[in-house]
Amino acid sequence: MSEQTQTSEAPPQVTPATPRRSLFSGSAGRNLGLVLALLAIVAVGMITAFDSFTNFGNALVILRQASIIGVISVGMTFVIISGGIDLSVGAVLALASVVGSLAAIQDIAKSSHWIVTVVVALAVGVGAGLINGVVIAYGKVAAFMATLAMLVGARGLAEVLANNRTLVVSDRDFLKAMNVDILGVDILIWIFVVVAVGGWLLLNRTTFGRRTVAIGGNREAARLAGIKVKQHIMWLYALSGLTAGIAAIMILARTTAGTSTHGNLYELDAIAAVVVGGTLLIGGRGTITGTVFGVLIFATLNNVFVQNNMSSSVQAIAKGVIIVVAVLLQQQFAVGRAGKVRTGPRGSVTGGEAGGPAPEGQAATGA
Repeated sequence: MSEQTQTSEAPPQVTPATPRRSLFSGSAGRNLGLVLALLAIVAVGMITAFDSFTNFGNALVILRQASIIGVISVGMTFVIISGGIDLSVGAVLALASVVGSLAAIQDIAKSSHWIVTVVVALAVGVGAGLINGVVIAYGKVAAFMATLAMLVGARGLAEVLANNRTLVVSDRDFLKAMNVDILGVDILIWIFVVVAVGGWLLLNRTTFGRRTVAIGGNREAARLAGIKVKQHIMWLYALSGLTAGIAAIMILARTTAGTSTHGNLYELDAIAAVVVGGTLLIGGRGTITGTVFGVLIFATLNNVFVQNNMSSSVQAIAKGVIIVVAVLLQQQFAVGRAGKVRTGPRGSVTGGEAGGPAPEGQAATGA
C-alpha cells in the first residue's frame, strides 16, 4: 500500500470584535459625564433661586463647604483604588482636632509658634492611619473591621481627652493665619486645591500611584511583580490619616473649637464623593479629578436645597439616589470589563481584570 500523507489544517483563530468606544468611555468621558451632571445641578439652582445662587459669594460658600470633605476624599480615593476602605477618617479628624486644641498644646504653641498645633494634628492623623495600615496589612484584618474599630476607638478617646466638652482654640496667631483670604478666596479653599493637585500628581505621575492601581487591580500579580504590597498598603492608610489631620486643622480654623463630635459621618460623605467620581469600590480604577467633581456635585446639590428651603431629609434621599445610580453604573462597567478578559496561551490571562485600567491614562504596573 502506498503511504498517504494526511494534512491537518489548524482551525482558524477567531479575533474578538473590538468593542465600540462610546462618548463616555475612558477617564475623559467619565469626567465629561460628571461635568454635565454638575452643570445640570447648577442649572436647577439658577432656575429655582437665581439671585441668591448665582452670586460670587455663594460660589465661595459652596467651595468652602466642599473643602474639608474634599481633602478627606483625596486620601479616601487612594485607599479605595487599592481595594480597601477607611471608615475612621471622621473619627480621626475629631481626635486630631481635640488633641490640637488641648490646653497644653495651645500653651506650647503660644510660647513658640502656632505651627505646633498644625504639626500635632497632622501627627495624630498619620499615627492613626499607620495603626490602621499595620493592622490591615500585617495583622491581616479586613479593612472594614479594622477601620470600624478605629472609628469607635478614636471617637471614644476624643471624648475622654475633651472630657465631653468643647475645647475652644485661643491661639490668635493660629486663627489669624488660618482665616486669611488669598486673592479674595478663603485659605481653606486653597488648601483643598493644593491637596487635590498634590493627590493628582502622586496618583498619575509617580511610581507610588502606579503601584496603588496595580494592587487594586490584582494584589497577587502586584506582589509577583515585585511590589511590597503590605508596606504599600500601610502607607496608603497613613496617607488617608494625613488628609484627615489636614481636615482637622481646617475645621479648627473654621469653628475655632475642637470637639469629639467633629467629622460625624464624614467618612460616608467622602466615600460617596469618591464612588460618584468614578472610583471602583472593587479597586483598580479611580481618578482624583473625578473625586473633586463628586465632592462639588454633592456640595452644589446641598446648596441648591438650602437655597430653596428644602429639608435635610430630602437632601439625604437625593444623595442616596445618586449613590445608588453611581454604584449601578459601576457594576455595569465591572461586568463589561470582565467580559473583555481573554485567555492566551496555556490559559494565561491577556487582558481585562489582570492588567486593570490606569487612572487618567496608562499606568505601568512594574516595581
